[in-house]
This record gives sequence, structure tokens and C-alpha cells, in this order.
Amino acid sequence: MITRRILFACTVLLAACAAPSSHVMVGTARAPIPPEQVKIYSEPPPFFEEIAILSASSKSMLNPAGQPAFDKVIERLKTEAAQLGANGIILEGFMDRQTGSIGAGMGSTSYSRGSAVGVGGGGSLGIYKKTGQGRAIYVPPFTQPPPAPPGSAAPPGPPVSPAPAASPPSPG
Repeated sequence: MITRRILFACTVLLAACAAPSSHVMVGTARAPIPPEQVKIYSEPPPFFEEIAILSASSKSMLNPAGQPAFDKVIERLKTEAAQLGANGIILEGFMDRQTGSIGAGMGSTSYSRGSAVGVGGGGSLGIYKKTGQGRAIYVPPFTQPPPAPPGSAAPPGPPVSPAPAASPPSPG
């Protein structure tokens, strides 16, 4: 009986640790890249191509709003984006919510002819889910301006005229 309870508790704990990531395509996927090459943006860069809308989550029992849960969501978003060939993610938001709880309790009683004593205790842990959303994007590499045509020293533009010479002050 105790072995079944332990097995059930382990199954619940493992299920609480698994979290999916998903995407909805809105553009064209590219060749996959390593997740380390995916850059996180809080604001959209000047030029980009949108590839997909991403969602990833992480479940936690000890610290739902902590940095490890946030890092896990970012890691999953980067992995999902990298599989689509996106080299950037524009973060759109994070959300925390409680998705369940695990509780346990124990009790014991003792009695004799003239008295009875009962003792009990219990506890519970909440299971929280942090979810992050973002847009997977491809940011083209920055290119240098085209080189000046051969034989020209300066880029084309209006000629620069020298400033007029200062005239001496007039007597007045």
C-alpha cells in the first residue's frame, strides 16, 4: 500500500515538471539554428521578418515567480524559435497561475481506559505554471552601406562651399 502511494506521488511530481512549448506559424520557417544564437528583444528591432507566435511554460512547486521558472520559459522559447530558424524573439508577456496542489495528512490516536488522545498533521504544496509568449523573428544581419564608386573620394551629395570670410567691423 505504501509503495503505491509513493509511486503515485512520484508520478504526480514528474507530471508537474513537464511543460510544453508550442508555436503558430505566421511566416516561413528557415533552417534550424542552435538556441544559443537566438537573441531576446523587449522591443522590436528596426527590421525583422516574423516567423511564428510562440508559447512556452514551466511548472514549479517551490517558487512560482522565481528566476529559475523564468529562465526555463526563456530556454524553451529559444529552443522552439531555433527549431524554426528564428534568430530572435520579441517577448510579449509572462503569466503565473496555480494549476493544482498536492496535499498529505497523517493522524494517530491512542486511548486507554480513562483517556484518549488524537494527533494529526497535514500539509499542501501548490503547483504553479509560468507561461511566456513571444514572436519568433528573423533579423537580417546588418549590412555595410554600398562602397563608393571607383574614382570618387566622397559619397555623392551636395557640394560643400567654404564659409564666407569674416569682414572687419564697420566704424560706427
